Amino acid sequence: MRLANLLLICGLLTAPVCSQVTADLVITNANIRTMDTQRPSARSLAVVGERIVAIGSDADTKGLIGPNTKVIDAKGRLVVPGFNDAHVHFMETGYQLASVDLRDAKTPQEFVERIRAFAAKLPKGRWITGGQWDHENWTPNNLPTAALIDAATPDNPVFINRLDGHMSLANSLAMRLAGIDKTVKDVAGGEIVRDASGNPTGIFKDAAASYIDRVIPAATFEQKLEAAQAASDHAASMGVTSVQDMSPNGTEIGAYQELLRRGTLKTRIYNCSPLGDYKRWTATGARHAFGDPMLRIGCLKGYADGSLGSTTAWFFQPYLDAPNSTGLAMADVTTTMIKDIENADKAGLQVRIHAIGDRANATILDHFQAVERTNGPADRRFTIEHAQHVRMDDLKRFAGQKVIASMQPYHVIDDGRWAWKRLDGPRLKGTYAFRTILDTGGVLAFGSDSPVAPMDPIMGVYAAVTRRTLDEKNPGGWIPEQKVSVLETVRAYTWGSAYAEFQEKDKGTLVPGMFADLVVLSDDIFAIDPVKIRDVKVQMTVVNGKVVYERK
Repeated sequence: MRLANLLLICGLLTAPVCSQVTADLVITNANIRTMDTQRPSARSLAVVGERIVAIGSDADTKGLIGPNTKVIDAKGRLVVPGFNDAHVHFMETGYQLASVDLRDAKTPQEFVERIRAFAAKLPKGRWITGGQWDHENWTPNNLPTAALIDAATPDNPVFINRLDGHMSLANSLAMRLAGIDKTVKDVAGGEIVRDASGNPTGIFKDAAASYIDRVIPAATFEQKLEAAQAASDHAASMGVTSVQDMSPNGTEIGAYQELLRRGTLKTRIYNCSPLGDYKRWTATGARHAFGDPMLRIGCLKGYADGSLGSTTAWFFQPYLDAPNSTGLAMADVTTTMIKDIENADKAGLQVRIHAIGDRANATILDHFQAVERTNGPADRRFTIEHAQHVRMDDLKRFAGQKVIASMQPYHVIDDGRWAWKRLDGPRLKGTYAFRTILDTGGVLAFGSDSPVAPMDPIMGVYAAVTRRTLDEKNPGGWIPEQKVSVLETVRAYTWGSAYAEFQEKDKGTLVPGMFADLVVLSDDIFAIDPVKIRDVKVQMTVVNGKVVYERK
């Protein structure tokens, strides 16, 4: 029987009629939260091929069970739609899984020893990248330098990222290979940190990283395949069934296609390219969401500024701990960006812009508004990535302008440990303002920003609901008035993220006709103490009606 006819029968008629066919997969005895406002809960669902054909009670799906049906007894556990990470650097996540992990190094000494141990396993000349270090873990929180790590890495060039991706540390060998000395000038949108004599310390912020990036050997196709597979396997273990890939160069698509051809891709991918790529996509005639259900393209990503942790987020007023700086605007923000957005939008491509500081967010909202006036009404779904620090009056503009706020809850409990050093009280009120965005009618799309933060959406739910910082110094929540409920959070991780990629009619809710992407969790995050949510585990992940991860 054709799937469309089967969906019509099972969705609109009675269970006895539906029983004339058999399902490929049936999940029974489950606590299903569908994220569908019309039918929020159920006990069982049935799948034919890649899509859900029936959902209801165990009795409603019993007649669909045949001799070849895979039946999963959920044992009363919670089932939710597969999590959709609306902002992830997917290939970089894969690379980081194979690199040195510096995220939780608590001291400069531990930082150096981890690098030394990792370098000892590598052949001479092999670059060390990734890292994801965070100097805010240290007391005092001084930036690392090349001199700190040179003795540990005499034979390996190093260029390791701060976890926000907007500041990196090079060792002296890497700087020599790149021809960096005190005579090299800063570039627009970037900064080389220097000592009192003007010599580079090894820290390169934002656009200045290009000086080192240009001499790092490009990854081979096999290395890309390994990274992509590692990222997809990791996503499945986290209950992430879809990602919106914000990788910076847009050249990953070939690796994803090969995994799809091999049948080992476990994650639906919506791949973004740099904003300037609109010319290339326009020439091909591609539009947003072009591709197949597993691999799609059509979004373009630009950058308005840097990050709070690197003091390169762009603000109207100076930083408290850097009173001579308001951050860094990217070079094109006040020049060519608005025309690029206009041309990309005119071509039917989706535009998504990274903005952290309040001035960056206000400027991008202005750009979006101007482009809409020029190009006229359309279902364009402009998105601001991060929307981290926004003036209270500007928060209302997200709903008014139909701009999606693509935000990452984990950053709240991470940045909340130290953000108060950089920003005063009035500016902090608009920090990760989930509650205000929703209350004013806006759409939230939640993600992780992995590998900047862990991909784990369970920790994202914990962060959005409790806002308890990682140092446990805010047990009642940091900026607690911006908390959201578990239901609102899961909806932002499922329906909201699907909406952000024009896919809300295919995924994000568990109803007949939708893709069979779902997650079984160890505990009911809607019922337990919110503080215990962080301990919940993914028991099983299903994509396209197939089990792609099962916890041992």
